[in-house]
Amino acid sequence: MAQNEYETMDVVLVGAGIMSATLAVLLKELDPAIKLEVLDMMSAASSESSYPWNNAGTGHAALCELNYTPEAEDGSIDIKKSVSINAQFEESKQFWAYLVEKGRFGSPKSFISPVPHLSFVRGQKGIDFLKKRFAALTAHHAFSEMEYSEDRATMAEWMPLMLPGRDPNEPIAATRVMAGTDVNFGALTLHLLDHLRQQNEAKVTCSQKVVGLKRSGQGWRVSVKDLQNGSTREIQAKFVFLGAGGAALPLLQMSDIPEGKGFGGFPVSGQWLRCDNPEIVKQHQAKVYSQAAVGSPPMSVPHLDTRVVEGKTSLLFGPYAGFTTKFLKRGSFLDLPLSIRFNNIGPMLAVARDNFDLTRYLIKEVLQSEEKRLETLRGFYPEAKAEDWRIEIAGQRVQIIKKHAKNGGILQFGTELVAAQDGSLAALLGASPGASVTVSIMLDLIQRCFGEQVKSEQWRTKLNEIFPAMADVLASDAERYREVQSRSDALLQLEQSVSA
Repeated sequence: MAQNEYETMDVVLVGAGIMSATLAVLLKELDPAIKLEVLDMMSAASSESSYPWNNAGTGHAALCELNYTPEAEDGSIDIKKSVSINAQFEESKQFWAYLVEKGRFGSPKSFISPVPHLSFVRGQKGIDFLKKRFAALTAHHAFSEMEYSEDRATMAEWMPLMLPGRDPNEPIAATRVMAGTDVNFGALTLHLLDHLRQQNEAKVTCSQKVVGLKRSGQGWRVSVKDLQNGSTREIQAKFVFLGAGGAALPLLQMSDIPEGKGFGGFPVSGQWLRCDNPEIVKQHQAKVYSQAAVGSPPMSVPHLDTRVVEGKTSLLFGPYAGFTTKFLKRGSFLDLPLSIRFNNIGPMLAVARDNFDLTRYLIKEVLQSEEKRLETLRGFYPEAKAEDWRIEIAGQRVQIIKKHAKNGGILQFGTELVAAQDGSLAALLGASPGASVTVSIMLDLIQRCFGEQVKSEQWRTKLNEIFPAMADVLASDAERYREVQSRSDALLQLEQSVSA
């Protein structure tokens, strides 16, 4: 390509993970004429956060995650976040079901599996909380099928691996929802990208690093370096999406949009204990979440999970957190220091000042011995043996640091969509529950950045076809919720694998 020549695209998406793949396919469904390209600097798509062993694969629907239902000072349980996340996951299921029904994906069993979701607590204080949580949630239609038990014989049926060897006098309780899922977000991402490659005017290109991002007319000039041959090219794009996981923050800073000022990132690494012994694996068919230790951050919530990857079932326990200055698993140790700017150093220092408990927790995790990890596992599985478990290195998570009027800066453990005022660029920052609610996040992005197109009859008709009911309707209309959920579950072949 001669100097000063450039390609033109309607949309450029940076990062070939679940976020970009979802947005790209949605946009092509809404307007098949859109010309777009997905770029990723890895040699293969879905190599970072979406890769199946870099995450727990929980289909987050708020069925078992105790930190989604905080207890207020007056003892009441707030279920708003749980209801919202549950409805958003049902939105995701509708999108996947639509693609399956259209024959785009083949068997849904390649990326989603039915796995019951359980919450497990120890001690009377935990039981009191779980009882109140159960009462609050089951009053809402999305959680009406939840079961509660303090009976050990019942719990032994629900989670047979976790009862033998346990102190018979220890107070314990659990809730169960049969309609939970395990999702291989890596496989799902590859399905989406394979489908995208079959469309006209759609490309997925790996080993491509964005080295420049500048305003150009009504859009952006994206400078791209090919990491295999060293060549560079320029792309003129009307809209740019930065969905590159931990790398989204440096790219947002490169764009220099005012809306991105003041954001920082706090990277956290992770590890799992993984078991592939079939004799042990077959005894645990569930995702069991418990409570984080007092003073520990939400990321430390322990859980023992059934994991289904490429037809093979394993168990994961963790997470065990650590600290690194890398923003990606295959990133650079300079990622964190190079992200410091004059406009975000204040919020970052404020977070360092106000989060001593997190610092202490991470130091403790980094210094944790193998025996200490096993001791934590034995709180779930008392008879666990070291020889049955091995370390699996998880992906990087970059938690959001943002300005705060009162504190100077706060550390945020969710996700945040940052968009330019004119809607020409958007970046997704943060982590959990991320992948599970990707579709809802991308629908929000489309509303914010493609507002005029959304008003058109073509886009509205297609959205109504893909989504028989949006999240707000699912959260408020019990009959519609059950109707839509039943249809999605049938198309996704989510028959319950364990009898109630």
